Amino acid sequence: MTTLLQINSSIFSSGGNSSQLADAFVAQWQGHNPNARIKVRDLASDPLPHLDAQRVEAFFTLPEARTTEQQAYVEESDALIGEIQRADIIVMGLPMYNFGIPSTLKAYFDQISRAGVTFRYTENGPEGLLEDKKVYVFATRGGLYAGTALDSQTTYVRDFLGFIGITDVEFIYAEGLNMGEPAKDKALLAAQQRITALAA
Repeated sequence: MTTLLQINSSIFSSGGNSSQLADAFVAQWQGHNPNARIKVRDLASDPLPHLDAQRVEAFFTLPEARTTEQQAYVEESDALIGEIQRADIIVMGLPMYNFGIPSTLKAYFDQISRAGVTFRYTENGPEGLLEDKKVYVFATRGGLYAGTALDSQTTYVRDFLGFIGITDVEFIYAEGLNMGEPAKDKALLAAQQRITALAA
C-alpha cells in the first residue's frame, strides 16, 4: 500500500497558502489513489522542540546507558523517522519567512537527521539511508525569489533531503502573493494547474 506523508509548516496551520496547496494536491492525488495511506503532520498545531544539547547527547548515548529522559527524546525522534521511512511520497507545504524556512521545519529536520539511522558516514563521505521516495514541495512566497540569490530555501531543502538519501524532489512555486490580488490570483491559479497535472 502506498503511503503519503504530508508536512505542513505554515504558522497559520491549515489556513496558510502553502498548506492549502499541499492539501489540494493530496486531495486530488488521493482521488486517484483511494487505497493509499495518508499521514498529516502539522508543525503549527503540533510543534516540535528545537534541538538542544540534551537531545544531541541523548542521540549519541548508547541505548543501554540512556536515562529515562534521554530515552524519551530518542523515542520522539524515532517516531518521526518511522513516519518518513514508511512514506513513499512526501508532500511539504513550505512558506518563506524572512528569506528562509520556518523554524518549525528546521526543528523537524534536526529531529530526523540521525547518524546511523537516516544517514551514515563512510570513507567516501556521508551516505543517505532514506531512498526511493518522491517529494513535492509547495513553496509560497510574498515576493519573487525562485532562481535568484535570495532563494535560500530551494537549495537548503534539496541539499538536506539529499543528505538523508532523498533525491527526487520537485518544487511547485506560488510567488508574488503579497504583490497585489491580480498577482496572487495568477500565481495560485498556476500552482493549482500544476497540482492537477501532478496529482494525475
